Amino acid sequence: MKKIVPLISSRLAGPLGILHLPRLWLKASLEAGGQLADGYWVGKGFDSMLLEAINVRAADFLKFMKKKPSYPQLEAWIQKQPGVKLDSLTINKLNTAILHYHHKEEVKKALVAKGAISADAGIPDAATLNDFDDWQDFWTAWIK
Repeated sequence: MKKIVPLISSRLAGPLGILHLPRLWLKASLEAGGQLADGYWVGKGFDSMLLEAINVRAADFLKFMKKKPSYPQLEAWIQKQPGVKLDSLTINKLNTAILHYHHKEEVKKALVAKGAISADAGIPDAATLNDFDDWQDFWTAWIK
């Protein structure tokens, strides 16, 4: 089966209200099935930021994701984790961090070089830049 670019944005939240969680679920699901597009990974960046913020161990998350749960099953599993932090203050702080995180300038330059954005694009945050990168990767894979 073909490798798949994860096209769910980090700006999307599920019923728990946690931004990036649907994307993390998709990436981990694709990885568990051997279908995550080359160049994508699970466990760094927003992934680790999210899991650390809500106090879910990355190893436990990855082990659970090998079972290939649905998205609602993942949220139910998270709610049952000992010590999980799902209060509104924690979630709001995490969501704000995701929405206001900025990539280093060299990341933006690399996205311009690969054609994901134009050099004069005033894209301020990492989540938006990641979306453009995903769209470029999807388009590149699609035209091949």
